[in-house]
Amino acid sequence: MTTYAAEEFSPDEADVLRRYFTNLDQPVFALVNLPEVVKGALFARYSRSDKSLRRLFLEEFVGELDVSGDETIDATVGLRRAEELYDKVFFEYGDDSVAQLGGVHLACEQASNILTKILEWGRLMAYLEQSTRYIAYDSRLGGRYRYFRDPDLLASSIGARYISDMDRLFEVYTDLVRDMNEHFRRSLPKAAGDSDFIYRQAIAAKAFDAVRGVLPAASLSNVGIYGTGQAYESLLIRMRAHPLPEARTYAEMMLVELRKVVPSFLKRVDLPDRGEEVGRYAADVRERIEDLAEEYFPPEEAVAGAPVVDLTDWDPDAEVKLVAAALYPVTNRSDREVDARVRAMSIDERMTILRAFVGDRGNRRHRPGRALERPSYRFDILSDYGAFRDMQRHRMMTLDWQRLSTDHGYVRPPEVDEAGVGGRFDAAMERSRDLHEALRGPFPEQAPYAVSLAYRVRYLMHMNAREAMHVLELRSTPQGHPSYREVAHQMHHLISDVAGHHAIAEMMTFVDHSGEADLERLEGERRAEKKRSARDGG
Repeated sequence: MTTYAAEEFSPDEADVLRRYFTNLDQPVFALVNLPEVVKGALFARYSRSDKSLRRLFLEEFVGELDVSGDETIDATVGLRRAEELYDKVFFEYGDDSVAQLGGVHLACEQASNILTKILEWGRLMAYLEQSTRYIAYDSRLGGRYRYFRDPDLLASSIGARYISDMDRLFEVYTDLVRDMNEHFRRSLPKAAGDSDFIYRQAIAAKAFDAVRGVLPAASLSNVGIYGTGQAYESLLIRMRAHPLPEARTYAEMMLVELRKVVPSFLKRVDLPDRGEEVGRYAADVRERIEDLAEEYFPPEEAVAGAPVVDLTDWDPDAEVKLVAAALYPVTNRSDREVDARVRAMSIDERMTILRAFVGDRGNRRHRPGRALERPSYRFDILSDYGAFRDMQRHRMMTLDWQRLSTDHGYVRPPEVDEAGVGGRFDAAMERSRDLHEALRGPFPEQAPYAVSLAYRVRYLMHMNAREAMHVLELRSTPQGHPSYREVAHQMHHLISDVAGHHAIAEMMTFVDHSGEADLERLEGERRAEKKRSARDGG
């Protein structure tokens, strides 16, 4: 039994695809010979489709392109000369910045939800991940439910149980999606002005939101990545030294495909005295810290309770320093002189400057300047893994997380109780917990695969106030998932009431504290339908 399911294409389809994709049978492949706008549009559509990228290209994009002139395209033409030039710059001159000038669109398919977070670690890359909100995860891939099957785990004495329990979790998910759809149709009737299409879309999204917590972290996802050669080099070095076998195996597939497109940028990844040495160093540091953590925090000790969001660090003088930071670039004085003058001001004078600094914000995309990057906040968060997946996408901060487990319990959405299916949800959580505990000893790295997304995970978000404005205003919108809306609301309250930064909190005028919408995605679907109608001349 192979780990990955190979796609099948007709001879005519394969003839078209091999001009634009670096392989036709592996889950990792790069895009070539396509305009940048097409690659970007493909990835944007990718995140809300259950199709593979190659299938999506065939069904929705190739008909819009003039491919007649591409019949003799060979992606390797001109590659040797480019390699020679980059080799000279890299190895003779040591100019790493050259590797920032070449980028690759890479499709990463059939990756577990554990692996997706490893793929999305880097700050200087762009990612689009398949959504649990718009896609039903009950479809099968190669006749099997879509979850990762670790070869070592399957070959062990617990392999049969792993398959059985995972299949059962997906069966429960499938049944609950159907039941929650029926429940929401009964309790949330269609408004007179809405089309059947947008109503079905909004109902489906709400049903997926309610039961996504049943899905295990082994669930497979597709991730589209765009990054420079330098960013890929850093990612691959880290993945090749990662303790999760899936990450190491996947890194080798990525390296093969990327070397078909930007080989010179990746020459150092597997050199013993370069990439491999860096990887060994990172692995050694990780193991040292893990050993010390086990000594000071024995795993058998009970885990203490904690709030959903805890503000653990902030600067009491942040608002004074913010005023100084706002004035500094428009004066000709030293930082010390500006700071001293601001400290001598009255509160009203400082507030006048802050009001001028924030200006008249028309929408959440109007964000004040870099002075807001001086104050910072450190949040310790304990939310369900589903909410973490959404919050983790904000990488312009220090963001780190602990290993996913069942130690912190799970979150059961109230809608599940309202529909009368809470017992089945709880039974699925128990199955997930029992499988996780069975894997924890023999397979500590793979054990998180068994953990359902409803279980809580602890993570840290350390951000400046400008990033906080972006995150909290975006993640508090009524169409957002209730689990991460709660996190955003609490963060905003803590900035205002615990840190006492009332002026900074008031700048975040588009943080939405309104109650939950009955159908979170309905307004979004209405806007999308209006755009479609305008585009089609309706």
